[in-house]
Amino acid sequence: MFKQRQNRNLFQAAFTTFALIYHQTVYNLRTEHRNAVLGLVMTMMQSVVFVVVFLGMYTLIGIGGSQIRGDFLLYIMSGIFIFMLHVQAVGAVAGSHSVSSGIIKHEPLNAAVLISGAALAVLYRQTISCLVILSVYHMVFQPITIEDPVGAGSLFVVSWFTGCAIGLIFLGIRPWSPQACKVLTMVYQRVNMFASGKFFVANMIPSFILPWFAWNPLFHLIDQERGFLFINYSPHRTMLFYPLWFAIAALMVGLLINFTTRKYESISWSAAQ
Repeated sequence: MFKQRQNRNLFQAAFTTFALIYHQTVYNLRTEHRNAVLGLVMTMMQSVVFVVVFLGMYTLIGIGGSQIRGDFLLYIMSGIFIFMLHVQAVGAVAGSHSVSSGIIKHEPLNAAVLISGAALAVLYRQTISCLVILSVYHMVFQPITIEDPVGAGSLFVVSWFTGCAIGLIFLGIRPWSPQACKVLTMVYQRVNMFASGKFFVANMIPSFILPWFAWNPLFHLIDQERGFLFINYSPHRTMLFYPLWFAIAALMVGLLINFTTRKYESISWSAAQ
């Protein structure tokens, strides 16, 4: 009980870290809901509700398959899955830990383990949700064909990585101003409801409107994702590697902010909160 844990070599240290990340990921998944299966069902229902709402909105407006030459429902789901994974990764990483939380006082844990556990829990939930919804749609309603599954899956992971990098910036701001961090995180998530471009096809946007969306890595991710999904669609207004370079830059900025914050962060900061 009172024996200090020591790693004898690099392999043992890596194994210990991965074991901690695994258990922290499971802990985050179980804290969302007492029943793991019901927690996954609730995650899937969030995506299904988004799909139904957007499908109903497009039907009322009168916009149908003219948006893109392909499965119209797959076109809607492609934007929703990328959007949900990205914004939830931002929120999970931004609220992953605090120096005043009780769990951080346990010696084996550290900030990297808590951040990794929160991020991987989101990736697991959204990946299972995406695969189940697509499988049910394929087997029950209409068969679907994905032109490049590897490319589509890669962009799915890049959207998660980009969300984690942006969430790391908000996490570094959080100790200095918790309320401002919550507001900024919520504003970013709400702005991406429209700025992500999941409502429309990027190739059809007028040139004078494009600069309002071109800054957003999620806009590029969703449009490029549709290029991998549909054989008849080729993105011309977005860049494939822009989200990756944006994520790397955000990751570096987030690490700098967090390393600087950790030098000055104190438990007493949370006394007045």
